[in-house]
Amino acid sequence: MKLSAITLDCADPLALAAFYQQATGLDLHPKSNAEFASLGSEGDISVGFQRVDDYRAPSWPDQEVPQQLHCCFRVTDLEEAEARLVELGAGRPEYQPNAGRWRVLTDPAGHPFCIVGG
Repeated sequence: MKLSAITLDCADPLALAAFYQQATGLDLHPKSNAEFASLGSEGDISVGFQRVDDYRAPSWPDQEVPQQLHCCFRVTDLEEAEARLVELGAGRPEYQPNAGRWRVLTDPAGHPFCIVGG
């Protein structure tokens, strides 16, 4: 068994796909639309974004609306990557459990994700 895709719920699949496309450089699937969009490149895991009515963003770090899943991305320079992602529309929660090793950010739909120095 091989993992082939991860899909995130959201209110606007094309907008969220655009954020992750700019952040990762992955290609937008040509059949992406307002209901479902995906990113990937040949042989890699694809990342999907599906529209959900009445979507509620996770409320990290509290669990009023649980995060349910988060992705981690390895980066060369934490400061540089964080600045670039915030410029693209990511949020930076005040609570950072280990800011020297990784940063918790949120995508424009509110999903938490981590960038890890390495």
